[in-house]
Amino acid sequence: MNNLNSILIEGNLVKDPILRSTTKGTQVCSMSLASNRFYKQESGYEKEVSFFDVETWSRLAELCYNKCKKGRGVRVVGRLKQARWSDPDGKPRSKVTIVAEHVEFRPNLKKDQKTDASAAAENAPSAYVGNLVDEDFGENEETLAMAGKELEAVF
Repeated sequence: MNNLNSILIEGNLVKDPILRSTTKGTQVCSMSLASNRFYKQESGYEKEVSFFDVETWSRLAELCYNKCKKGRGVRVVGRLKQARWSDPDGKPRSKVTIVAEHVEFRPNLKKDQKTDASAAAENAPSAYVGNLVDEDFGENEETLAMAGKELEAVF
């Protein structure tokens, strides 16, 4: 039986994502996410920033690579994965990465927000498309298969 391994995190991308392929041709998108936490101290509120590496696979990787840019707000639901290895000196090393199974994009905030109908359409509520949520997709789009599986558009 598997133990519970689940994470939900929200933050902003600190750099543009990187897309690569495995030897079998599966797409992998790597992103760095900064998440802010504010807490109260005697002198006022303090800000704590944590940085996390996130990876997405298959069609979700392609969609994230095309939609994500530095500064974009995202909400990620996924699991933690630990990689272990030995460095050249033989010291054990490890790194924990978030493997995203679901990604939601926060609306892009523009300094020169439009006031016409096109701005309203651009900032409309998010709609689900498989494991990706993005305000750019219409409400009537159908669901795509889960990330990591063969995806077929059903719309």
